[in-house]
Amino acid sequence: MIVSNTKKIMEEKKVTIRQMVRDIGVSNTTIQRARCSEITLCRLYTLEAIAGYLGCKVKDLFDES
Repeated sequence: MIVSNTKKIMEEKKVTIRQMVRDIGVSNTTIQRARCSEITLCRLYTLEAIAGYLGCKVKDLFDES
């Protein structure tokens, strides 16, 4: 199973969902989906935008368990 580190990274960097929605132009639902503990669906370009905003690599957004 692939699990998300997005929530943890956002908390470490003190980034809110509202900031990301405003600054990278993705929907609230998309950010919520990326923050879920178990990733179900998220497009690669969206993950690239999230990772770029958070200053990390796409692969840092996930762990395998």
